[in-house]
Amino acid sequence: MLKLKAGKKSATSLPKLKVPAHVAIIMDGNGRWAKKRHLPRFAGHKRGADVVRDCVEASLDLGIRYLTLYAFSSENWKRSTEEVSDLMSLLRLYLRREIDDLDKNGVYITTIGDRSRLAPDIVELIVQAEKKTQNNKKLQLTLALNYGGQAEIVHAVKQLVRDAKDGKVSDDDINEECVARYLYTNGMPDPDLIIRTSGEKRLSNFLLWQAAYTEFAFLDVLWPDFTKESLIEAVTDFSQRDRRYGAR
Repeated sequence: MLKLKAGKKSATSLPKLKVPAHVAIIMDGNGRWAKKRHLPRFAGHKRGADVVRDCVEASLDLGIRYLTLYAFSSENWKRSTEEVSDLMSLLRLYLRREIDDLDKNGVYITTIGDRSRLAPDIVELIVQAEKKTQNNKKLQLTLALNYGGQAEIVHAVKQLVRDAKDGKVSDDDINEECVARYLYTNGMPDPDLIIRTSGEKRLSNFLLWQAAYTEFAFLDVLWPDFTKESLIEAVTDFSQRDRRYGAR
């Protein structure tokens, strides 16, 4: 597990880093953060939503091109009705509150996952945000909503089978690159670095196909306590790794 060092660093004060093009984050620990402070779980989720802004700013400073955040998994529907409602309310608030600043800072915002179960007004907010920011090039911010890695692969296989039956794809066409084109992340590079907060060490059904050669950083910090310095530390650690992709 990557241990965060004491002291603060800014992106501008760091030596030249090998910055990952694509960072994905499993934002874990909101409930535990609230419980430690004897607060309702909603307080942890609200604080976690606020942290996203700092994370986006730090990504821009570092020169990260793609930032993918695991915002709501397909398994999160199993939580209480009240908690799910709170999470969806925060999503609405974020999409309304942050879109103008994201646009001004050159951030394109989009989502991956199955939108069919999301409320119509949330889908409309997503569509509006995508349209407003579609020409921005500095950073692509992707929210994984109603997302599950296994479901994504099943969805891709079904589409591939349909195209094969229609004669659009032959057996000889099917390889890793072909399958990747049917994933939600088509057009995005695979994540170079996946960060998980809260000390847990598992993917929790996140980007299973895309993580084949991803580097991992498991941080012993709850998401509401995640800071710009946390991201910088993880990227600094990544920069020192030797990625061989199975070669020597």
